[in-house]
Amino acid sequence: MTSKEIINKTIDFVKETLANAEGGHDWFHILRVYNNALLISKNEPVNVFVVELGALLHDIADSKFYNGDETVGPQIAREFLFKLNVDSQVIEHVVNIIENISFKGGNEAQKFKSAELDVVQDADRLDAIGAIGIARCFNYGGFKNRELYNPEIKPHLSMTKAEYKTSTAPSINHFYEKLLLLKDKMNTKTGKDIATKRHAFMELYLEQFYKEWNGIV
Repeated sequence: MTSKEIINKTIDFVKETLANAEGGHDWFHILRVYNNALLISKNEPVNVFVVELGALLHDIADSKFYNGDETVGPQIAREFLFKLNVDSQVIEHVVNIIENISFKGGNEAQKFKSAELDVVQDADRLDAIGAIGIARCFNYGGFKNRELYNPEIKPHLSMTKAEYKTSTAPSINHFYEKLLLLKDKMNTKTGKDIATKRHAFMELYLEQFYKEWNGIV
């Protein structure tokens, strides 16, 4: 089976698996991350095949929808790629990407590093900021029935991984606890350049949000 055939089968598998997924973690999220990853890869010395598979499978079973179990996604990806007879080293690389891509509160050191992970991680983080990032933030907040904003609940900027995963804070807090932090956590030059523009858009959005909240506009 050629690399192209494997990618096409992976696309079909992800579309089917995520057919009923929450709107911020559905097939279209995967597609945006995939396209971001291909764009960033043009300027990075990476194995594009690994990047493609990592991007397509990175959220095949996001732990937040599996009671926090971080083993489900890597296992599903491993079993799927094994059935396609993908090279074992490629499988392990993709699994390592899935296991290490998550933000997890931003205070944990990655246990695995590679140029391919850098690209996929940047691609995923880009989809968490800017106009799409704002939409996904409030979509997930609605999915979890969270408040939009509560001035009495301040952002928690030094959360542990466990606190981050179990947080029920208002959606606006997520900007300060994650989204506005991502610009300075990008790995690649292309990722940083795009993130800078999307970060500025979020700052403008928040400025307008607070004006409307306080009845100024």
